[in-house]
Amino acid sequence: MSITSVVGLQWGDEAKGKIVDLLTDEHQIVVRYQGGNNAGHTVMFQGETYKLSLLPTGILRPGVTSIIGPGVVVNPQALLKEMQGLIDRGLPVAQNLLVSDRAHVIFPYHMQEEAVLEKSRGASAIGTTMRGIGTCYRDKVGRSHAIRVGDLYHTDSFRQRLFEIVAFKNRVLAALDPEMPPADADRIFADYTEYAKRLKPHVVDTTSFLHKAVAAKRNILFEGAQGTLLDIDHGTFPYVTSSNASAAGIHTGSGVPERSIDRMIGVAKAYTTRVGGGPFPTELDNEIGQRIREVGREYGTVTGRPRRCGWFDAVATAYSARICGVDCVSLMLLDVLSGLDEVCVCEAYEINGERTTDFPAHIEDLQLAKPILRRIKGWKEDITGARKPSDLPSGARAYVDAISEILDRPIDIVSVGPDRAQTIMMK
Repeated sequence: MSITSVVGLQWGDEAKGKIVDLLTDEHQIVVRYQGGNNAGHTVMFQGETYKLSLLPTGILRPGVTSIIGPGVVVNPQALLKEMQGLIDRGLPVAQNLLVSDRAHVIFPYHMQEEAVLEKSRGASAIGTTMRGIGTCYRDKVGRSHAIRVGDLYHTDSFRQRLFEIVAFKNRVLAALDPEMPPADADRIFADYTEYAKRLKPHVVDTTSFLHKAVAAKRNILFEGAQGTLLDIDHGTFPYVTSSNASAAGIHTGSGVPERSIDRMIGVAKAYTTRVGGGPFPTELDNEIGQRIREVGREYGTVTGRPRRCGWFDAVATAYSARICGVDCVSLMLLDVLSGLDEVCVCEAYEINGERTTDFPAHIEDLQLAKPILRRIKGWKEDITGARKPSDLPSGARAYVDAISEILDRPIDIVSVGPDRAQTIMMK
């Protein structure tokens, strides 16, 4: 039996989808345990490119069961649209997708609330995807205005609760933004009743399913969304997502105890990116940063927003590796750095004149952090054809070794392109 987890170690967008896709061959079940349709994975499979959001990467494989766990917030309309997109391309989604009846549901008023709140923050806006993720999680924690997937099938109580909630939400929305059109409870009820009908074959108690799978010693792969630095408890608060995007979310988001996991794989880009607001000590707001953005195609899978780019931040990534307890690291997009005269790794911060390798808990301190860089001679060679460690030029190998040393973790996989074949197994 093998139970493995793949978790991002930066601010998301680490190319986790490729690693999950590679590992799916070894597993029978793939579980998405947190986030919503604010996440995005780009995966190349059988010569085709797929952009996934809510659906686990395992959905591309016939015979693999893909699970959307109770820690995910689900927009039924978005999920059905994503499913139909794959069905139209000949993939058998209907046979291998399970959705937790405990997962919470995103409604149109969640997106309306999020838009109003972000607008009210002005220059301090968090930079959300405007998909109602945070506002749905807020209702989940608040309880009284939360509706779960399983509730959709209790028609009378669902209708009563929905109408009470919409009346309250409309009062709030009108107070925050008088120009915001009110939510229509009748329309929402009709739409979501239809969505529930279409999703019914997939809705089960996934927690029970997974407990039985563990007992049967089936191979399970956990797939996180976003990255550890966006974790609600351990990330750069408040510029974070609304769920536990670190390994801490696996148990709460699936119901499987974390002690059952045999292997924890951390994923990091060979440089650092982030989307939206918040401090970014190694950010390169210059020609090098723009070059990385263009060569790496650093634009959001879900939103299309340009990502901020900078040198590899080993202080932040090492912190994430400790939080998640990763056994090894997969280093992605190393090929993007080819052609630079020099590449750099941030090995420490200087804050108020003192050197530190601790990652600050508060953004006010992180904003003061000046990166202390380890400079490494770059390489000019195109490495997209490299398939084994000896194929890497000396500069690229020195760079990988430096990151491994500072993180105090082995780098087991190096990716040099989007295709499955463009992968170097370092051991």
